[in-house]
Amino acid sequence: MPSIQDLMKATFFGVDMRKALAQNPNLLRTLIGMGLTLIFLLAYAVYGATIDTEVYIYNSTATEESISLEEPRKYYDVDSNTTTWTWDATLNPMNLTWVNLTAVSLSADSTLAISNTAGLYSHPDLGDDDADDFSCSESCRKKNEHKVNSTGEVTEIIALTNPDPAIRGKGSVYADSLEEAREKSSEIMFNEFNSSLVRITVEEDGNRTVSPSINLAQVNEELTSVERFEVDTATEFLWALAAVIGCFSMVLVPSFTVYFAARAKQKKLELKLESAKLNLEEE
Repeated sequence: MPSIQDLMKATFFGVDMRKALAQNPNLLRTLIGMGLTLIFLLAYAVYGATIDTEVYIYNSTATEESISLEEPRKYYDVDSNTTTWTWDATLNPMNLTWVNLTAVSLSADSTLAISNTAGLYSHPDLGDDDADDFSCSESCRKKNEHKVNSTGEVTEIIALTNPDPAIRGKGSVYADSLEEAREKSSEIMFNEFNSSLVRITVEEDGNRTVSPSINLAQVNEELTSVERFEVDTATEFLWALAAVIGCFSMVLVPSFTVYFAARAKQKKLELKLESAKLNLEEE
């Protein structure tokens, strides 16, 4: 049980607190009002900085085209008992992104290859939707020739002229104006593949008389639109307000918790002091 001296000290502390509140009875309301005003102003500042953006979004359209192949050239090697088929094709180098080679019903143990003097990027998992944690920018390798073994009914090689995803589909640029954004987007999208000639090679066992069925396709990108990045203003303001309130809550909640805990402790001591006074009067 606290002593009379402790109760008297608490009483004096409570008197000092009451005097402070008496001098400024609107202190708590002032602090809350200033806090809410500051929260609103900061939220509006975050909202304004978000909608007044210098980010522009560009979009491109991909056009896929099948390449017409002439009759292949055949070479039979008697010593190795293998037949080699070759096709030469010319691609459209303007904004060329994908080169897709497909062979149907290759014989067992045959190989399919595509070669280019400028080099293409490819990987066995490229184009595989079931591949886990695959990134072409990290895993694809640039080679002058990519070769795969026959995989049954359909064998394919999927290649890129550049693994950078910014030149395909959609991307963003920072610019001070729409004209500058269009110039930067065009610079990113524009590329002319150094070598438009490719050679396709199929090697099969035995002396073959029927050439394999080969399909070669290319994909070219074309810049279609450049637009300023925009957000939903109401939603963005609410998110900004919630973020600022969260930040202020981390600072203000502990402070107010300490304040109200001190008030509760003061009232508890006042009750104990009142009880002690009554006991003294009864004695």
